[in-house]
Amino acid sequence: MPSVSDILQTMDYGPAPEATGEVTAWLKARASFGHFIDGAFTKPAKSFTTANPATGEPLAKVAQGSAADIAAAVKAARAAQPGWAKLSGHGRAKWLYAIARHIQKRERFLSVLETLDNGKPIRETRDIDIPLVARHFYHHAGWAEMLAEEFPGAKPVGVCGQIIPWNFPLLMLAWKIAPALAAGNTVVLKPAEYTPLTALAFAEICAEIGLPKGVVNIVTGDGETGAALVAAEVDKIAFTGSTEVGRAIRKATAGTAKKLTLELGGKSPFVVFADADLDGAVEGVVDAIWFNQGQVCCAGSRILVQEAVAEDFTKRLKKRLKTLRVGDPLDKSTDVGAIVDPVQLTRIRDLVAQGEAEGAELHQSDALLPPTGCYFAPGFFTNVAPANVVSEVEIFGPVATLTSFRTPDEAVELANNTRYGLAASIWSENINLALDVAGKVKAGVVWVNATNIFDAAAGFGGYRESGFGREGGREGLREYLSEPAVKAKAEAKAEKPDAAPIPGAPSKGAAPIDRTAKLYIGGAQKRPDSGYSYAVMAKGREIGLAGLGNRKDIRNAVEAAHAAKGWGGATGHNRAQVLYCLAENLSAREAEFAATLKAAGVPNPAGEVAAAIQRAFYYAAQADKFDGAVHSTKSAHVTLAMPEPFGVMGIACPNDAPLLGFLSLVLPAIAMGNRVVAVPSQSMPLVATDLYQVFDTSDLPGGVVNIVTGPRDELAKTLAQHDDVAAMWYCGSPEGAQMVEAESAGNLKVTWTLANRDWMGADGQGRAFLTRATQVKNIWIPYGE
Repeated sequence: MPSVSDILQTMDYGPAPEATGEVTAWLKARASFGHFIDGAFTKPAKSFTTANPATGEPLAKVAQGSAADIAAAVKAARAAQPGWAKLSGHGRAKWLYAIARHIQKRERFLSVLETLDNGKPIRETRDIDIPLVARHFYHHAGWAEMLAEEFPGAKPVGVCGQIIPWNFPLLMLAWKIAPALAAGNTVVLKPAEYTPLTALAFAEICAEIGLPKGVVNIVTGDGETGAALVAAEVDKIAFTGSTEVGRAIRKATAGTAKKLTLELGGKSPFVVFADADLDGAVEGVVDAIWFNQGQVCCAGSRILVQEAVAEDFTKRLKKRLKTLRVGDPLDKSTDVGAIVDPVQLTRIRDLVAQGEAEGAELHQSDALLPPTGCYFAPGFFTNVAPANVVSEVEIFGPVATLTSFRTPDEAVELANNTRYGLAASIWSENINLALDVAGKVKAGVVWVNATNIFDAAAGFGGYRESGFGREGGREGLREYLSEPAVKAKAEAKAEKPDAAPIPGAPSKGAAPIDRTAKLYIGGAQKRPDSGYSYAVMAKGREIGLAGLGNRKDIRNAVEAAHAAKGWGGATGHNRAQVLYCLAENLSAREAEFAATLKAAGVPNPAGEVAAAIQRAFYYAAQADKFDGAVHSTKSAHVTLAMPEPFGVMGIACPNDAPLLGFLSLVLPAIAMGNRVVAVPSQSMPLVATDLYQVFDTSDLPGGVVNIVTGPRDELAKTLAQHDDVAAMWYCGSPEGAQMVEAESAGNLKVTWTLANRDWMGADGQGRAFLTRATQVKNIWIPYGE
């Protein structure tokens, strides 16, 4: 045994194992687990074994869920939901409080169980995961108490299907179950196949406190069980996991009216500027990529360092890498534990080997790994080409890439050079620089001089192919509430546009002046790429021609919209001025637009124009007033929830109300700073094309609004498939809505398929349109010394 003086010389850690007796006794007493359905555990039938990844030793047998098990759980949740929703907010708050207290009372038990089942170090489960689990239930007990006041008139979604990953098993459960129950929903949750045990322990806690039967149901199993839950008769799916599975879920839920939130993969940038506290940033890397063995969706896996300090930073990082302790997760001095499963370990090894084969240089810890178990030495790559597989693919292991940049603009360009957009970490002592970059990176969460900080009061979720929707905070609770019902209005059927002449449909008058509307792209009138136009008919007569747009026209319009990116950076006041001017110019031509609508056979044309002018005023008023919040989260931080525009949006407008329906969708989108490619009413596009001059005389920058006329659903399909369109709104047929949702899965763009309605009524405008036109970015800023 070394002496005290020897230890002071070497500074080696002694063994500090965590006792497991209570947990192993619990596992031994149960041995095999069934599902938790309708307040009780079922008798397990077909089962699989869950093992300790640090040793490979089996821990327990767990039931393999079938479609019948899912159906039974959904039935129980459906039966329990009305009673749970009828409870007062205070009544639900008491139950959530009871869950939080019982989790706190069993923090050490749950920490040890999580470490045994997942392989992460006990320091992380004990100090981070389980305290945050309790925090989420406490926080949402508060939301349950305040729900009627803070969300007046809001209703629960109903029965929620929830699928969670294996990297934060109990914490992900809390992220999903706590807001769902607070809002009055009931749940069917499927934990990850590799790590089901803490979810089953949570089920026992629910039974212990006497939670009403059917409110929480837990069905264990593999991907087939998850697929059965997605296909089940639930009202919402909340999924955290890989982008590939998220894409499949988006397709599977298309047209089902199921509410959907997806929290998916990431390849997050960790940006270090020359003026940063380099030692602090090195510790940040430890927390960013080696925390939880790098098995974190928001891991800072792409380290970007300013060229002036890149060499120094790399030396410091190599030195710190050598001090990491890799080994037994139950040892309190372990920094990096075990990878969750041999399958995941093989994937990490293969990707790292491929990265080396493609020319990257690997710097890896020389720590002695345990002889058994799923371990991988932490490290990072240098000399990494942008096209190298490790630069692009989420490794989901303790390996990062390190590259340099010269200027802040280059840093932003590199940070955004990914299909993901989950998180980013910015390191600089210059707060102006840090916040400037924070606003430019495409990520749903940004940490300034910090990384991987989470709290129940702050929303978490991504942009792009990192998914959509938020978990946590006010914005996360909204995902579990249904919007007020809209009275749907049947839409007039539109004939398919035909480029051929129509005999027997003469224009009004003996010798009319030809009226052929062009497309509107980049602030200019453009002939359609096809060279064709189609007849616009009203009351059996041709009243004009409109361009027959196609895929190339959509492509050109999207390019023009991207070129108008300055619109998103304009102040709300500047955007409001333009919209007020638009209303003024529309008012000056009120009689002209009313006449066009009358010729098209639109009922109450004067009323529609007056309502359109009012709508422009409404969204001008909202342009500088729809703002964010400051969340109350961790001490020494201010967490800003900033609503940001998506960028380029596609909008397919209803056939009805050709002026008001068009402006009711386009105006909220551009008021929030988006640029749009809009497909106007297929049967009466001429009133939308008459807006060209209104836009031009209202100082609306070219490219902010682009109009492509033609077959709505064909053009909508192209917009939904376009990878450079970030969000898509569609108002039309149920078949068209299903198509848009399914086709959006390519880049996982946010979609809103809304019903046709009385556009002149209250359902035609409101904050819901503005909420749908934005995505929330949470920026964590140091506050205090």
